[in-house]
Amino acid sequence: MSIYSIKDLEQLSGIKAHTLRIWEQRYDILKPERTDTNIRTYDNNDLKLVLNIALLKAHGHKISEISKMASDDMSKEVLLISEKQLSYPEQIHALTISMLDLDEERFEKIISTNTLQFGFENMMINIIFPFLSRIGTLWVTGSVNPAQEHFIANLIRQKLIVAIDGQLPSLRVGAKKYLLFLPEGEMHEISLLFANYIIRSRHNKVIYLGQSLPFSELTFAHKVHKPDYLLTIITAVPSQDEVQKYVYRLAKEFPDSKILLSGQQVVAQDIICPDNVDILPQINHLVSIASE
Repeated sequence: MSIYSIKDLEQLSGIKAHTLRIWEQRYDILKPERTDTNIRTYDNNDLKLVLNIALLKAHGHKISEISKMASDDMSKEVLLISEKQLSYPEQIHALTISMLDLDEERFEKIISTNTLQFGFENMMINIIFPFLSRIGTLWVTGSVNPAQEHFIANLIRQKLIVAIDGQLPSLRVGAKKYLLFLPEGEMHEISLLFANYIIRSRHNKVIYLGQSLPFSELTFAHKVHKPDYLLTIITAVPSQDEVQKYVYRLAKEFPDSKILLSGQQVVAQDIICPDNVDILPQINHLVSIASE
């Protein structure tokens, strides 16, 4: 059972901590445990309750009405709403609940519905990546346990692989060649897989080398394929102390390729980029490059 702070609930639900405290006092709708130092703590049931309340409020229910609902009635109303077309934030709430409950069936329904409604690419950009960003914050603070994080990450990874396999292997006139990899020790593959999907969907050539690639193997693959672009996502490795040195090494070793970097170790950091290196703050920047 995960333990959440009131700030965790605010980040996941979008409901301000001040509002949650008012609901607790006025409507007795939340009953948090308290630490020895009187700090509120919440469990999975509290988080699901707050996410359900957020969904009900977004669809016109007043908090005074919600506070009087029996648990079964609230669940029925949430299910009815869930069958309608929901906005992006509401879908993120629904994904969060499927993660907390390790509920693959609910996950599949959410992904299938949104893929039909928005298309796979828009679903990934507007729902999956904001969801993963939100979960990443909780992962750092220890509020999401490894089983929950691995469960949802592997389901998303499976969807990406299926989507990539379903693409037609045709190249457009003037297609560019991209070599995709993660640095040695880097295992966070979802963003790289989506980059693979984006580039292939624009009918460019991809050489996909995947996770944790030693630099010597990267050099070998580059010599064989001579790509126009090298693309990597630096989420955790190299560390903040080593990442600038790694960027310089890439630029020096592969002067004839454009090097595209993304990930939290380089985006919005004080990274000095040589002339053949660009940092992609958002996936939309890759969409533009791959569409040229």
